[in-house]
Amino acid sequence: MKLEGMHHITMITGDARRNVDFYADVLALRMVKKTVNFDAPQAYHLYFGDEQGSPGSILTWFEFPGAPPGNPGAGMVHTIQLGVRSAESLEFWNKRLADSGYPTESLDGVLRFQDFEGLQYELVIADPSNPVLQARHPEIPVEHALTGVQGVRAFASEELNSDRDLLVDGLGFTEVGIGEYLVEGDDTRFRFGYDQHPGYGGREGTGTVHHIAWHSRDEDHEAWRERAGEAGQSVTPVIDRDYFNAIYFRQPQGILFEIATTSPGFAVDEDPAHLGEQLRLPTQHEPMRAQLESLLDPLVNPRAAAPLD
Repeated sequence: MKLEGMHHITMITGDARRNVDFYADVLALRMVKKTVNFDAPQAYHLYFGDEQGSPGSILTWFEFPGAPPGNPGAGMVHTIQLGVRSAESLEFWNKRLADSGYPTESLDGVLRFQDFEGLQYELVIADPSNPVLQARHPEIPVEHALTGVQGVRAFASEELNSDRDLLVDGLGFTEVGIGEYLVEGDDTRFRFGYDQHPGYGGREGTGTVHHIAWHSRDEDHEAWRERAGEAGQSVTPVIDRDYFNAIYFRQPQGILFEIATTSPGFAVDEDPAHLGEQLRLPTQHEPMRAQLESLLDPLVNPRAAAPLD
C-alpha cells in the first residue's frame, strides 16, 4: 500500500473573480469545478487543474471576501512548485508573467513568482517520470503548458526531521535528505521538503495554503485512516466530499494533511466537456441553492465564455 502522490492543494483567496482571472487565464489552468465550501456554504470553493481534473494537477481555493492577508510561517507550506517541460518553457512563462504584470525571479533553472495575493510559486523542470497533466488554452503552445504540481516546500515548526517517523514509517514517504522527502506512486514522484524554522509563527489568510491532500487508491483509503491513527495522529472519520472521500489530521509540524481518494472524480456531476461551468452544490446544501446564488458573486468560467472548439 502506498500513496500515489499529491491529490490537491487548497489555499485561501479573498477575491474569486481575480482568482479565476489569474489561474484560468494567466496560468492557463482549466477551471474544473465551481462549488462551495462544505462547512461554510456562503463561500466559494474553486478547483483548477488539467483537462480531466486529474489528481496531481489540482489547485483549489476557499473564497472568504474581506479576509486579511496571511503570512506563511513555522508549520506552513510557503512555496508550490509547478512543472514545465523545458528551459524554453521557463523563458516563455517569464515573458508571459511579466507581460501580465507579475514580476519574476530566475535562478538555477527555477522561475519564482507570486500570485495577486502573494502566494509563492516556483516553475521547475518537471520530473520526466511524472505524467504530463496539462490544460488547453488558446494562448499557450502545448509544449509550454504547465504539466502538474511537482512539489511543495514548508517551514519547519521544530527540527527539519521532527515528523520523520510519521512521514517515512507511517505514510511511506522516501527520505532523500534531512527534511527532504519523495512521495512515490506507480507513475508519480512528488517532492515534499522543509526549510528551517523562519523565527516567527505564520498567520492563515489570503495567499496562504490551508491544507495539502495526498492521493490514495480508493480501496486503500480506510487502511490509511487506520495507519495514521496507529502513528499517533488524531484522524477524522471518512468524509464524503462528493468528488472524493477524505480524511484529515494535523501532523507534528502543524501542517493540515488530507488523504483523498481517486473516485468518483470531477465528472460525476458534469459533462467532462463542460467541467466547472455551472455552480454545483453538495447534496446537503442543494435546498439552499436560491439563497446561495443570491449571495455568491456570479462567476463565469472562461472555458464556457470562449470554448476552445
